[in-house]
Amino acid sequence: MTKKSKIDQIRNIGIIAHIDAGKTTVTERILFYTGRSYKMGEVHNGEAVMDWMPDEQERGITITSAVTTCHWKGSDIQVIDTPGHVDFTIEVERSLRVLDGAIGIFCAVGGVEPQSETVWRQADKYHVPKIAFVNKMDRIGADFFRTVEMMKERLNANPLILQIPVGREENFAGVIDLVTMKRIAWDDETLGASFTAKEIPEDLMEKAGEYREKLVEAMADIDDDIMEAYLAEAPISEESLLAAIRKATIDLKMVPILCGSALKNKGIQPLLDAIVQFLPSPADVPSIKGTHPETGEVIECMPNKNGPLAGLIFKVSMIDGRKLSFVRIYSGKMIAGGEVYNPLRKKKEKLSRILMMHAAKKERINEAVAGNIVGVVGLKDSSTGETLCSVDHPVLLEKMEFYEPVISIAVEPKTHADQEKLDQVLGKYMAEDPTLKVSHDEDTGQTILSGMGELHLEIIISRMQREFKTSVNIGKPQVVYRETIETEAESSAVFDREVAGTRHFGEVVLKLRPLTRGAGNTFKSTVSEEAIPEVFIPAIEKGVMESFESGAIMGYPVVDVEAVLTGGSFRESLGTELAYKVSASMASKEALLKGKPLLLEPIMKVEIFVPDAFMGDVIGDINARNGKIESINPKIGMQEIEATVPLSQMFGYSTTLRSATQGRGTFTMQFSHFDRS
Repeated sequence: MTKKSKIDQIRNIGIIAHIDAGKTTVTERILFYTGRSYKMGEVHNGEAVMDWMPDEQERGITITSAVTTCHWKGSDIQVIDTPGHVDFTIEVERSLRVLDGAIGIFCAVGGVEPQSETVWRQADKYHVPKIAFVNKMDRIGADFFRTVEMMKERLNANPLILQIPVGREENFAGVIDLVTMKRIAWDDETLGASFTAKEIPEDLMEKAGEYREKLVEAMADIDDDIMEAYLAEAPISEESLLAAIRKATIDLKMVPILCGSALKNKGIQPLLDAIVQFLPSPADVPSIKGTHPETGEVIECMPNKNGPLAGLIFKVSMIDGRKLSFVRIYSGKMIAGGEVYNPLRKKKEKLSRILMMHAAKKERINEAVAGNIVGVVGLKDSSTGETLCSVDHPVLLEKMEFYEPVISIAVEPKTHADQEKLDQVLGKYMAEDPTLKVSHDEDTGQTILSGMGELHLEIIISRMQREFKTSVNIGKPQVVYRETIETEAESSAVFDREVAGTRHFGEVVLKLRPLTRGAGNTFKSTVSEEAIPEVFIPAIEKGVMESFESGAIMGYPVVDVEAVLTGGSFRESLGTELAYKVSASMASKEALLKGKPLLLEPIMKVEIFVPDAFMGDVIGDINARNGKIESINPKIGMQEIEATVPLSQMFGYSTTLRSATQGRGTFTMQFSHFDRS
């Protein structure tokens, strides 16, 4: 970032779309035409600058969002190229959280595809202004106007057509710009670097006039000056039209639509112009609000480099084994070598280096200011979603929400050497990816890896082998149940024996009662000080709680039981903590057997988004899985189904849902409670 760049000349934008719509190709062209790259990388050759991970290059898809900076007509554009695959939704979510604008890319053949709906909804959730680029206009079956109609139907968007295509499929030859009323044609010999703006041919004039009229009408509805000129049939200047479009875009009233073919190098320069002209700078969007970590008072973080520091870590990457944190600075500035404060962890951190990112390449800079998105090296404790601020002006920005993993696999190391590395390697991936969870099943001894989908976990396994040479065997996971009791039960136990030359004595009487689901385990004592001295009560509680770690049926942990110490006896000089702990454990185990033990299985809260047409099939499938439909909430063109379903019935559900809804259904799943199986 140049020192001279003012905050109103910065554009923080993300490129969002369905998988294969051409996001990365568009980004590569942007880098080429802005002079950031000297040659165009192609996704299908595995040469794209932004797809720098080997797994991305092999599969031809984007897995991790890459950040880069380029310059166009006096503005600094900071671009994040996000993944399109549903398994990597978190990458899109956390990018949109810190961006001021987005470019939605749509395939002119496929139109609005399922994942486009998901990412568009995410952008709406964060109130991100958008422009749309209809790509692949040169493909067989390309239909610009059908794609625009689909945007109205499926996204509830208000499209504003700024360009119409000249020709289509193999005859696609450029666009007509409805603001300047010129025809733009690109020169194939210069790879689209040079283009000409000519007069509109007569045979296209009528259509261009019709769409220009629609554009002016749409603007007249929301801009009084244009309305006056329109009614008076006075000419409307290009400047006033551009200003009105910019305001409508930033106010989320309109989505400007452009078109082209990124692969054929047509349409990128007007898209760059539109980014600068219509998308907001950090100063144009409402300033972010945080809270004071101690008082809870709301603090507004103004986009001013001289204000107190407020920045959000939106992503952590392990590059070459070192931790690199990506930070969006909302207010103030960060200086290399300086100190920042993390109010959530109440810790000071040192910024050893600040980096301007260009995908996997990095450029060291001395300071970064409000509006910048930079990489930071040196943060030891801070992680994704946490705030960085100054010690004397603490502020806590709203934490990011992460999805709970929906699918698990069991992994075990192939060799002893892999065993030592496994936990360390998985720890690094968890720091990088909040949707990845690792747990150890004490019962089976397995390491359970949980993620957002089969591809997500497949990529993690592939990266473990490639980046850390850690090989694992993959098995099916076990559902971990819980146990409880159905009826009240009482039992007593005596421990009276000699251990290592010392006599130990303790007697307890315990009553176990079942509690409501989710209440947890509790312990209380009703015995008098004469029966059992107060000093031994903690040892008895410990004995009971340890016995609850393994139940009477299959050895799963016991939950939702109250243990009451109702009686017992004490012998002077023979009573010991060991004796009471062991006798409590024995009495508890016996009472668990008497209390009609039963198995509880994990029940998941599932939220499913499906288009109206597929709702019946999806509900039928949930019922077949012993699920309960809690509520159905109609959305525009979609239905949101909330249900609870046993986890054991949910394996492979993502595949079933995609095939039942032609890939348009999405779901999130998180643990709700344990209940009877």
